[in-house]
Amino acid sequence: MENKRKMMMFCLLLAAISSPVFTGEWKASVAKNLDALVTSCVVIPCSFTHAKDELPHSRLRGIWHLPAGLDQRIYNEDKTTVLENYRGRTKLLGNLGQGNCTLEMIEIKDHDNGPFCFRIELVETGTETSKIDKFSFVDSCVNFKIITEPPKPTLIPPKKAIQGHPYTITCSVIHTCPSHMPELTWSRGTAEEILEVHREIYQGTWEAQSNLTFITEEKDDHTDITCTAEFFGGRTSTEKLTLYVKRTENHNHIIIPVVVGISTTVIFGGLCFFILWKKYK
Repeated sequence: MENKRKMMMFCLLLAAISSPVFTGEWKASVAKNLDALVTSCVVIPCSFTHAKDELPHSRLRGIWHLPAGLDQRIYNEDKTTVLENYRGRTKLLGNLGQGNCTLEMIEIKDHDNGPFCFRIELVETGTETSKIDKFSFVDSCVNFKIITEPPKPTLIPPKKAIQGHPYTITCSVIHTCPSHMPELTWSRGTAEEILEVHREIYQGTWEAQSNLTFITEEKDDHTDITCTAEFFGGRTSTEKLTLYVKRTENHNHIIIPVVVGISTTVIFGGLCFFILWKKYK
């Protein structure tokens, strides 16, 4: 019994010595769940750290794979090792030397659910004879929620539109592909009247925003304004609102007759005064 216990301890010690990687040495941050629009694209935010402050960049290799096995690769520098279904559709956007393992996947298909896991390797080179360090973050994989219809834009108008005053409408749409942002277009307005903003609202989910500003006119009352979002891959969605313009008070119908009346009185009075002055002179 004692010999068996010693043998087990020896095996565990041998495994620890021969394995250059311990779970605590590598840490990763990967988005857990992301929406994925069919035919469009997704960018998976990913970062990793190692207990060592600096790693030799030339020896770092990043692999994305299915949890079924390392041979189920969806991304690798050697494209011949990538599953045919994913070949040409994945690209590493991040710089591994900076601890960035962000991945882009394009032409999303309805079966690209995942999960997808990241693996880092510190490989052997011609001048480096140390063993290969490697670790798969199988506890930090990402799942896709496949959506077949593109998200609709949201329109936020101010409370009132007053004739002759500046009026700003905000159109925004949520997406998960900052490398190919949705394009927001309006049914009216020029480039000088449109301001675009792009921001990450939480890990892996972004908001594209377009602000349209114009001076409202009387003819704008009861007209429709449409915002269209076009996603990478060609899918589009639209949203519209009806503009109601409050007219400014116009007192011309009172002012003009009064001015005309006063002017007529002054002219007529002046003429009479002139005639009388000539007569008595």
